[in-house]
Amino acid sequence: MSTHITDSAGSTRSSRVGLATRLTRPGLTVVIYLLLALVAVIALVPFFWMATTSLKTAAEAGTYPPTLLPSLPQWHDYTDVFNAVPFLTFFRNTVFYSLMVTLGQLAFCSTAAFAFARLQFPGRNVLFLLYLATLMIPTSVTLVPSFILMKWFGWLDTVWVMTIPGMLGSAFGTFLLRQFMLTIPRELDEAALIEGASLFRIYWQIILPLVRSPLVVLTVLTVMTVWNDFAWPLVMLNSNNVMTLTLGLAVFATGGTEEYTNIPLVMAAATMTVAPLILIFFVAQRYFIRGIALTGFGGR
Repeated sequence: MSTHITDSAGSTRSSRVGLATRLTRPGLTVVIYLLLALVAVIALVPFFWMATTSLKTAAEAGTYPPTLLPSLPQWHDYTDVFNAVPFLTFFRNTVFYSLMVTLGQLAFCSTAAFAFARLQFPGRNVLFLLYLATLMIPTSVTLVPSFILMKWFGWLDTVWVMTIPGMLGSAFGTFLLRQFMLTIPRELDEAALIEGASLFRIYWQIILPLVRSPLVVLTVLTVMTVWNDFAWPLVMLNSNNVMTLTLGLAVFATGGTEEYTNIPLVMAAATMTVAPLILIFFVAQRYFIRGIALTGFGGR
């Protein structure tokens, strides 16, 4: 009799807890979405301010307190940018550098990751740890030695200095792809070897199609890195015919004439510089998020 009463009380208590959990779960979801929306708004405010300022007049952009929206949108700054600086040349150079470095990163990082993840050779783990340890070295530390090396090669102020050093792979890209390749069953390699497939054929026809998502992640990250890089082209480049967009934007602030200190003109140039990156991320965001979730960062 007492056992029955205890069981009834326990079941009643557990049902109340379950009901309370179901009632609070929608509220918790709403709070989480509100916090995420707040963070998104905070992150988007600078971009919104940049776009709206590009549509203001020079006098309106310099008023205090500042206004959020232009009284009458001015679109002519987006065409004046091409007359102020060789913006089209900067854009073409940046696209070319990003494309070449990205192709090189995909080729070298994927082959290195395949060797570290699928092949057995003496000192493999030690060599990988030493390669991975280079991520701890700040870029600013190697900038001066890199400048001396590029000068010795005769590559300063050329397209080679902006492409070849970045095309030869990176520790981060190799690590990213290796972590995913480790999750692929080795039985696929063994079955292909039994059928007479070479190592390159296993890499090209079996492994690469399975690492499509992390390859997209590496593509997006590489394009964003090359596109936004400022220190390397600042040190290595000097001529307008090889200059990048980020370095060209600095011309607007340091040109020394009234035309270059036009704030809406600068914001128009910055908007056109950032817009391709935003478009690339939105196109590839599904693969980007999936690739991050399926690599070592996602807990697999």
